Parts: sequence; structure tokens; C-alpha cells
Amino acid sequence: MSAAIIFILLATLMLTGMPVSISLGLTVLIFLFGFTEVPLEAVALKLFTGIEKFEIMAIPFFILAGNFLTHGGVARRMINFATSMVGHWRGGLGLSSVFACALFAAVSGSSPATVVAIGSIMLPAMVRAGYPKRFGVGVIASSGGLGILIPPSIVMVMYAVSTNSSIGALFMAGVIPGLLLALFLGLTTWYRAWRGNYPRERAHSWGERWQAFRKSVWGLLLVIVVMGGIYSGLFTPTEAAAMSAVYAFVIAVFVYGDLKFSDVPRVLLNSANMSAMLLYIITNAVLFSFILTNEQIPQGVAEWILASGLGVIGFLIVVNILLLVMGSFMEPSSIILITAPILFPIAMKLGIDPIHFGIMIVVNMEIGMITPPVGLNLYVASGISKMGLTETSISVLPWLFTMLVFLMLITYVPEITLWLPRTLGML
Repeated sequence: MSAAIIFILLATLMLTGMPVSISLGLTVLIFLFGFTEVPLEAVALKLFTGIEKFEIMAIPFFILAGNFLTHGGVARRMINFATSMVGHWRGGLGLSSVFACALFAAVSGSSPATVVAIGSIMLPAMVRAGYPKRFGVGVIASSGGLGILIPPSIVMVMYAVSTNSSIGALFMAGVIPGLLLALFLGLTTWYRAWRGNYPRERAHSWGERWQAFRKSVWGLLLVIVVMGGIYSGLFTPTEAAAMSAVYAFVIAVFVYGDLKFSDVPRVLLNSANMSAMLLYIITNAVLFSFILTNEQIPQGVAEWILASGLGVIGFLIVVNILLLVMGSFMEPSSIILITAPILFPIAMKLGIDPIHFGIMIVVNMEIGMITPPVGLNLYVASGISKMGLTETSISVLPWLFTMLVFLMLITYVPEITLWLPRTLGML
């Protein structure tokens, strides 16, 4: 009965068009005052202990680092390097976009930021070179999703905070799936370009490639700062996030000089606004999780699934369907913070590795970014290309199918996810 009341309240508030974060908070308040005897002191204590986690500090630092890099010309240099390496193949600018998105994803941690940074440069370039606009939009919107799979990833931090999982292990677990998905998206892009006889760029000499790499290397070194620092034990993930923000500021302002000191306050303000929004969602999600746990809802669902004999394979199918549907209507952070308290305990009872489960959820979130009606990457790509949302949604279909195939692979072959963190002794 409690579960029905909670989810009916939440669904009703969300259907009014109210933001997810406020819907969560109001659901908790209405349930607290109308349907339960939980003392408010316990709620206040849970709220305080739930958001004082040190790991949460990684979120604003990664957001700040991504904003410095987005405004600091790093994306343009990565695009030049990517084009020098793969531009001479059929559909070269499309392949360069996939490669550049993978590179920028490794330093930004954000999917929309990747779409904006790469798409604002590559979409006009592809149209000028004679590519169909739909092709360019499909490549950029889908490849931008790599921003939350290739570490560092803000969405991974949200999952780790929600489930008390290791951020470092999640980051390492995302490396091979991220590179594999970039390969899958690249193959789809090449095949579409080959079928359509799309143009290719001139071949670059190895000297030109070396020069392009030298110019982009300062941005690429951020990957070494974050991943190397975490793996070596030099930094915790939160400290690595802080170092990435400082490093991004230094290269954007002093090394490349593309970001002026007068622009820094604007970047700081944008980062603060985004961080405040995410932290507000986390705050309300902590309360929502507390109410669910107090009413024994996750435990009851877990017992029902175990008693029904659904098994690991059936449970993972149900989870994927649920997350794909939710991903069409909500943004990733909200989905993780709402579903993790329910799904995570069930996954643990079924013996599913928490790191593998986390990466599977992140891949679902990636797909949700390009599925209508509320796929965030679709809106960003639509804004850049000036195409309607319907046409943008149709444009991504070949890459969406590729990502669904990849999701099945990641779901049922956990070694793809777990091999690297196990090899590094993180599991």
C-alpha cells in the first residue's frame, strides 16, 4: 500500500510538468505528513548524513573542469587531431566526430557538453563538405553519449554516491566499454558513409599528425592526471576531480590562452548553477530513498523477485526495459537517484557485481539521451543544427540500434566491464 501511494504521488506531481527534483521533495513531504509516523528529527538527520559524503564534492569539480575545457579551445584541437588520424577514410568528418567525442568525453565527464563542444564545430563543417545534415546530427548526438561512459563521468559519481560503490573502480570499468562503444559507433558511421558515398578528407602526413597531437596533448594529459592519480593512489577520486579543475583552468587560461580572465567569472557561475541543480536533486533523492527504505519497499520488491524465480537474466531484462523507458522521459541523474535504492539491493541479492550493474545502468542512460521525447542530446543537437526534434530523432536511429546491441553485449558479458578493474586489483 505504501509503495502505491508513494509512486502515485510522484507520478501525479511529475505529470503536472513539475521538475523531478521538486516532485521528489514534495512526494516525501506529503507522505511524511499524511501517511507515516516517522519523526521529523530522523528525516533531518538522514538528510544531513546523506549529503555530507566527501565523494559528492567530485561533482562540482568535474563540472567546473568540463566547463573550462568547453570554453577553452580544447575541443577544436582534439578535432584537428582526430581528423588528421581518420579523416582520409570514407565519411572522414563523421569518423573524426566520433573520435573527437571519445577524446573530449575523456576530459569532460558530461554528455551534453561533449555534444556542444564537438557538434558546434563539426556539424557546420560536415554540411559545408557535402554531408547530409541528418548524418551529421546522428553522429554527433549519439557519439556525445560517450561523455558519461568514458571516465571521468559525473553520472558514474552519482551512481557511486547512491550505492556506496567505488568511484575509482567504476571509472576503470568504463574504459573498455567506452572504447568498444566508440568503435561500434565508428563502424556504423563508416558503413553509412560507404553506402552513401560520402566524401573523405585528404590524407595527412605523419608529421602533420604529430603536430596536431602536440597541440592537443595538454588536453589529453588530463586523462593521465585523473586516471593515473586514482590508480596510483596519489589522489582519491574527489581529489582527482579538484586537480582536474585546476589543471583545466591552467591550460585554458595560461597554456592555450583561449579563455580570457574576464570570461572566468561566467564559467564559474555556469558551473555553480549546474552543480546547485544536481546537488538539489541529490538532496531530495536522499529523502526519497530514506522513505522507501523506511517503508521496506526495496526489501519487499527483492523478496518478490527472488520468490518469483525471475533469475539474473530475467531481472536484467526487466531493469533494461525499465531504464530505457524512464530514459525517454527523465535525465540520467534523476533516474539513478530514484531507481538505485530499489534496484541495487535486488541486484546484490542475485549476486550481480555492483560495478558491472553500474556500467549497465550508465549505458542505459546513454541510450536515454538520444530517445524522444526528452532525450537531452536530441535537444542539444537540434539546437545546434536548427532541425526539428522529430527529424533529429529520426536521424539517430541507425546509431540508436547499434547502442541497443551494445547494451545487450554489456549486460550479459560482464567480463567486458570487470576485466580492467580486476586486473588492476580494484575489485
